[in-house]
Amino acid sequence: MITVFGSANMDLVAYTARAPRLGETVTGRDFRTVPGGKGANQAVAAARAGAEVTFLGAVGEDAFGAELRDTLAAAGVDVTLLRRVPGPSGIAHIVVDDQGGNSIIVVPGANGAVTGPTEAERAVIAGSRALLLQLELPMAAVTAAARAAREAGVPVILTPAPAQSLPAGLLEAVTLLLPNEHEAAGITGAAAPDAALDGLLGLVEEAVITLGSEGALYGSRSGERLHVPAVPVKAVDTTAAGDTFAGALAVARSEGLAAADALRFATTAAALSVRREGASTSMPQRAEIDAALG
Repeated sequence: MITVFGSANMDLVAYTARAPRLGETVTGRDFRTVPGGKGANQAVAAARAGAEVTFLGAVGEDAFGAELRDTLAAAGVDVTLLRRVPGPSGIAHIVVDDQGGNSIIVVPGANGAVTGPTEAERAVIAGSRALLLQLELPMAAVTAAARAAREAGVPVILTPAPAQSLPAGLLEAVTLLLPNEHEAAGITGAAAPDAALDGLLGLVEEAVITLGSEGALYGSRSGERLHVPAVPVKAVDTTAAGDTFAGALAVARSEGLAAADALRFATTAAALSVRREGASTSMPQRAEIDAALG
């Protein structure tokens, strides 16, 4: 079982030829509400990629909260311990342009009420094959969950987004750090991915830097280095590509795949996701990933 401790947001997605500049108004061509949030996205991605998944987090008492819970459950994610707290659920306002690029504003809502794992949640984490974390919950909560997993011998995979300073107490508990190239540069101060990877390995045991159309770069303190190219596709919407990669990578690692095979599995899943619009709605099923891998 894979456990995801993270955010659930309703994505409010506007599609337009180009994103507006500051002070500018543009006309969009479509608008959708799509269940998302980095934590929920990773949970759905892992479930669709073939894992048994439990999601830990919080939604509000509004209609968005009910829809978020139902969406996770429909994807096969266990939401037994998903909290329902007073007030609104988290939302993300997303603008997607015709090149598939996006800009996002996140309003935490119920996610901000999560201060750490409960005893019941700690028990679930301890029984997991991996814990997936992101940074859309309060940092203290993320750190507490990571340390609970580490104490139980459970591997911790952290996507350090939205980008922010990472406390030593969190990094000490992380097994694999999974930033994109911009986040890696921010963490290490090194613009070149190879140099950034070296910097990350001074902080954690393993790291993967996602490079968009250039694939992914992996390294470990044992000295292993790998570059896996991306699967070439025409991008329609890149919103959930990173979360799809993270969920699929956790599945591959939990199944015991070697690093190169795990990265190919994850890059293939991410490539499939960008061919469709939306976040959770774009994530591929296991059969699609296996067929694409041949």
